[in-house]
Amino acid sequence: MSNYRVIDKESYYRKGVYRHFTEDCKCSVSMTSRIDVTELVSYSKKNNSKFYINFLYLLCKALNSRDDYRMQYFWQTEELVCFDKINPTQYVFHEDTETCTPVYTEYFEDYDKFYEGAAADVEKAKASGDYLLDSANHPNWFDASYVSWLSYDSLNIELPDGYLYFLPIVNWGRYKEENGRLMMPVTVRMNHAIADGYLVANVFRLIEKEMSRFIK
Repeated sequence: MSNYRVIDKESYYRKGVYRHFTEDCKCSVSMTSRIDVTELVSYSKKNNSKFYINFLYLLCKALNSRDDYRMQYFWQTEELVCFDKINPTQYVFHEDTETCTPVYTEYFEDYDKFYEGAAADVEKAKASGDYLLDSANHPNWFDASYVSWLSYDSLNIELPDGYLYFLPIVNWGRYKEENGRLMMPVTVRMNHAIADGYLVANVFRLIEKEMSRFIK
């Protein structure tokens, strides 16, 4: 069961921006940047852990560190809410059918608990070829998708015009060596009503900050 609090729109610190981008100009903001993951790759190999899950953990920790990234709009009641925490929806790719299975993994700040759960969820999904999307029962899950086939330069996620979906959508691609460092493209999409360029760019800064703490 997800816990949340309802935000008073009249006292919301982004009141003017929120009104404009939910009434006059409904749109989203998408930004792609390359993150240096050299040390995290080395750490993962040294500790015999999966880089993918380690990065997913750091992404979750970054997004859960600030209210702005845990917002959602309930169209049924027209409420702006902030969840106590948000969890990642992973996607497991099946080589034989070339399709994906959504995986709902709960985020825990405790690294070992999260790692164990995420790894078990992936293995369970590998045994299923179904597209088990159940967003109605997972209101505080955000999309976290790894584009494993490409180290891309740009990626855009388009939602229907006027669709007020506030949770982050994050993609990342393969890392590749650039000038002796391993650089990985990461794309963050958020609704402009609750995030501007600063807040979207800040996600990358938070990930890098959490990464530095993690590998010490």
